[in-house]
Amino acid sequence: MTLYADTPKTLTITDLMAMKAAGEKIACLTAYDASFAGLLDSAGIDILLVGDSLGMVIQGYSSTLPVSVDDMIYHSRSVARARKRAFLIADLPFASYATPTMALMNAARLMQSADVQMIKIEGCHIETFITLTAQGIPVCGHLGLLPQSVHRLGGYRVQGRQQAQASRILDDALAIERAGAQLLVLECVPAGLASDIAHKLRIPVIGIGAGADCDGQVLVLYDMLDIGVGHRPRFSKNFMTGNDSIAAAIRHYCTDVKRGVFPGPEHSY
Repeated sequence: MTLYADTPKTLTITDLMAMKAAGEKIACLTAYDASFAGLLDSAGIDILLVGDSLGMVIQGYSSTLPVSVDDMIYHSRSVARARKRAFLIADLPFASYATPTMALMNAARLMQSADVQMIKIEGCHIETFITLTAQGIPVCGHLGLLPQSVHRLGGYRVQGRQQAQASRILDDALAIERAGAQLLVLECVPAGLASDIAHKLRIPVIGIGAGADCDGQVLVLYDMLDIGVGHRPRFSKNFMTGNDSIAAAIRHYCTDVKRGVFPGPEHSY
């Protein structure tokens, strides 16, 4: 049984923290438009993430790099109009937070213009986290595989396999929490490392390709519906299999996350 499934109000970070404390898994999916946002919201998805993944699944680019702040505002507005209960997070896109001042300006635009509740930033940018949280802007960190750094990383590869890299990711996670982050996404890291981080942090840790011991899970919506234009990642799953509608597939995903059925070992590293 979920804690907040029947709650008519919009979820807050306080609710998500309570879910972690109670051991209730948090179900998250990306959303980019009003129609899907309404469907996800009614299916009980806890967090809607307006990801810069829209550059690939909506705009057809080969990476997230071309996405602009204006793109994020447009899609976040569309999602915000349709959601009622789900917590709403939006990415700051590539090169939009090169300095704390730039990050504050662009985060403020998203908060004021698109009614989002939290901003997500890739990497360990401590001064930026401190600056944003000091101005009352809730921030979500993102560690592990960083899609905006795909060229520096040499591709979409699992991060943290070596001990030194794993230790750095753990240290970054702890530093991000101390700097004021209230949520963390871990992408494509070994399940053991993700479990260690989730247990050491007080804030909810949402995994994507990070094993079953995270406090919640997120997938790119188009991947789990098997309608993406590219290769579906190993950590994803086609939830349309065995379901007769998109709505049923989304409910199946939500239920599997809540029950701890997804992800399985085959979706982890």
